Amino acid sequence: MRLNKLFASMLLVGASFSGNGWAETFQPFEVADIQVEGLQRVALGAALLNLPVKVGDTVDQLKLQQAIKSLYASTNFEKIEVLRDGNVLVVKVTERPTISSVTFEGNKDIKDEQLQESLDGSGVKVGESLDRTMLSGIEKGLQDFYYGVGKYGAKVKAEIINLPRNRVELKFTFTEGLAAEIRQINVVGNTEFSDAELIGMLELKDYVAWWDLFGERRYQKQKLQADLETIKTYYQNRGYIRFDVTSTQVAMTPDRKGLYITINVDEGEQYKVKDVNLTGDLMGKEEVLEAILPLKAGDMYNGGDVTFTEEMYGKYLGRFGYAYPEVKTYPEIDDETKEVNLNININPGKRVYVRNISFTGNTVTKDEVMRRQLRQMEGAWLNSAQVELSKSNLNRLGYFETVDTETVQVPGTDDLVDVAFNVKEQPSGSFNAGVGYGTESGLSLQFGVQQSNFLGTGNQAGVNLNTNKYSKNVNINYTDPYFTKDGVSLGGSIYWSEFDADEANLEAYKNSSYGVSLNSGFPINEYNRINGGIGYRHNEISEISAYEQAIRFYDIYRDSDDPNAGLSFDNFELSLGWSRSNLNRGTFPSDGSSQRLNGKMTVPGSDLQYFKADFDTSFYFPIDRKHSFVMLARGRLGYGNGYGQFNDNDQILPFWENYYSGGSSSLRGFKSNSVGPRSFYLYRGSEPCSPDPSGEGCSLPGDPNQIQVSSGRSIGGNAIATASLELIVPTPFLDEAYTNSVRTSFFVDAGNVWDTEFDYDSYRYLPVEEFDRLQDYSDPSRIRASWGMSVQWLSPMGPMVFSLAWPIKEYEDDETEIFSFNIGKTF
Repeated sequence: MRLNKLFASMLLVGASFSGNGWAETFQPFEVADIQVEGLQRVALGAALLNLPVKVGDTVDQLKLQQAIKSLYASTNFEKIEVLRDGNVLVVKVTERPTISSVTFEGNKDIKDEQLQESLDGSGVKVGESLDRTMLSGIEKGLQDFYYGVGKYGAKVKAEIINLPRNRVELKFTFTEGLAAEIRQINVVGNTEFSDAELIGMLELKDYVAWWDLFGERRYQKQKLQADLETIKTYYQNRGYIRFDVTSTQVAMTPDRKGLYITINVDEGEQYKVKDVNLTGDLMGKEEVLEAILPLKAGDMYNGGDVTFTEEMYGKYLGRFGYAYPEVKTYPEIDDETKEVNLNININPGKRVYVRNISFTGNTVTKDEVMRRQLRQMEGAWLNSAQVELSKSNLNRLGYFETVDTETVQVPGTDDLVDVAFNVKEQPSGSFNAGVGYGTESGLSLQFGVQQSNFLGTGNQAGVNLNTNKYSKNVNINYTDPYFTKDGVSLGGSIYWSEFDADEANLEAYKNSSYGVSLNSGFPINEYNRINGGIGYRHNEISEISAYEQAIRFYDIYRDSDDPNAGLSFDNFELSLGWSRSNLNRGTFPSDGSSQRLNGKMTVPGSDLQYFKADFDTSFYFPIDRKHSFVMLARGRLGYGNGYGQFNDNDQILPFWENYYSGGSSSLRGFKSNSVGPRSFYLYRGSEPCSPDPSGEGCSLPGDPNQIQVSSGRSIGGNAIATASLELIVPTPFLDEAYTNSVRTSFFVDAGNVWDTEFDYDSYRYLPVEEFDRLQDYSDPSRIRASWGMSVQWLSPMGPMVFSLAWPIKEYEDDETEIFSFNIGKTF
């Protein structure tokens, strides 16, 4: 086959045919046939579709130029040759190779996933064809990224490894080098604020104290831009509306290991607000808009207040269905009087209605569980406040790590939107199972499941079994928080337990109990709820150790005809509680507060007549906008006692209902349940004794001067008060993806447990040295305190809390511990 002169791949972009003789000799011809050679992956039909020449067309020089451009534009070919064989148009192509794999080597600052995401945006990914001309640009872009983080010695090299069947492996090799440190930051042109004041607010640092383990002097271009905005905002919030950063210089030391940053500023002068005008479509709400306007004539100009005003008006309009309002402030600056008029123009736009509400990300939780938390309804106008409230309600469930909302305009309309809620689920329960053996507990078996989102229904269910040498218990509970569509809850539990305190190295007694309870809750509004319940409990108490506090209880309720018999009680209980919460999340909240007030009492006529009341509160105060740093204040108050009389004796709180403190969930730094009153014994010879009701001495015969006091273990009290102040901080060295499942904090705990019914003075008949060994367990001022740090983790097995704590204030016989660990509760 004879082929005439090459039309040329160089014909592509304005190629000239002069010089090769073709421009003078080329004659247009009618195409009788088209042949495409060299195709491997690209189908013939696809190639011809991109060729703007068909059989029967007459081609000239311009038409051939257009044909080659079109073929190159398809991005399938890296070389194209066009030839003529008589009246047959022959197109020879070399296809671009297919990327078989993309690998990275030597990258530490950038993860493989980030690099691949960047390459995907450039069309460089497995299965796509490779455009070799883009590689140099990609190399430069990646190298510029390293320059942006201060690694000026970084190099990036792309290597193409040819494989059979026109495939290639694309390998990127990184030489990152060391990051250049900031040697010095200078601010030039400032007179109103000192260098130290301005540099101190910057994220970039030219000095890091030796004790700052996480501080660094590494340069990052993005941080510098953010710091410039910080300085600008600082000035404009103080009246310097003309402030400007005129220039910045980043100079490198000759060894390329250090940087000098110079920021040149023009402060200008302070301006005051002369007048504030509202313009645009005010929708007849002028009085309301003016009443909530925070900007006032005569105030110093504040850019932050201007931005806040715009956002506030936008949110206000969003409550009435105006989803895309435009609120802009146009300042009129008078440089002579140093005053500024603020003209706030309001354009509410068109009222928008919600077409559909959808959920994504909920693989376990059912849509109906989420939908009943919504306050924004389909078919109603879009209310930004209701959308935010719906988001908060979903967060407070505690089922989700994150909840995000997106408002999407319906294509082809200007008054309809869809609202999409995207959630990331997290463990909403705990599981434990195991077989163990210990010198104290002996053989132990545990099995427990507690779910607050049972099978995705939003119902709470739990089954717990536990047995060892000192304890056996079974508990089954279930609660439906939406027993009615109005949010009335209904639940109950059945339980049985046996406990041998002596085997657990506690003051000896045995308690066998079983019972059943039924509870219900009634919502008052979005944040407040009333709960009530009724239950029956049976207790059998036996083998009580003869320590003083137990003897007091035993003397009231024992059978005078059989004083050595055990005690048996049947009690009917009523409970009533109030709870309030506006926390932004159900787990690991960072803003808002919660309060709970709960009370329970046995009904008159029960074998034991007593009551208990507890109040818990917590406040979260975010320190920064991202809620990375949060101050948490918590407190707890509790009190219980008996009421009425039994056999002419005042009833008291049963000792197994006492309050306890200490451990990872309360006073950290003290052993679990060890804070508060301790048991004590009075011995005359070998027999324990107690004072008679008249307080004149020991009820057993003998010489009171021979009585000895022996202290025992913690037994709790009928009153408790604890408080905690906690600073929540970002967890160091933790990937950002886990910030919502791990929390680190530094804390100070304080509190006490005491017995209001303990009569300290009634033991003054004891010998002085023995009386001095007693502590006044009725004194609420015997406060313990500790400080330390805590890490909480929402693990797949349930929430875990690890604490390191050191006591600040302790008393004799207090049991302390530095490390504590708890499963099943977070703060």
